[in-house]
Amino acid sequence: QLQLAESGGGLVQSGGSLRLSCSASGGSLELYPQAWFRQAPGKEREEVSCVAGSGEITDYLDSVKDRFSISRDRAKNTVYLQMNDLQPEDTAVYYCATNTNGYRCPYRFEGQKARVFNSWGQGTQVTVSS
Repeated sequence: QLQLAESGGGLVQSGGSLRLSCSASGGSLELYPQAWFRQAPGKEREEVSCVAGSGEITDYLDSVKDRFSISRDRAKNTVYLQMNDLQPEDTAVYYCATNTNGYRCPYRFEGQKARVFNSWGQGTQVTVSS
């Protein structure tokens, strides 16, 4: 069974950078869409970005546009989220997820995007201080 594990979170000052990693075991991520979500305290989980099996990227969160970028290393079976110019409002637990029943990322207009992803990591905390 495919298992995901995030790493790379931590405490960073405003304007700093972090790179989150999502490593897979028990299977290959190559064919499936992988996404990053985040959930801040007291808020709903929100989708950040997704990379499809084809490599096509869909970005969902306008507030992180031009600051965050998703990428994948097929050889390492790992997906990354590079986060630059971090702000206190980026503080959240970040989760990676994959959909082993699909091949594409949810379209921006689709609701409840999290529901299509059937395998999730445990999350990694990102805290940005002002």
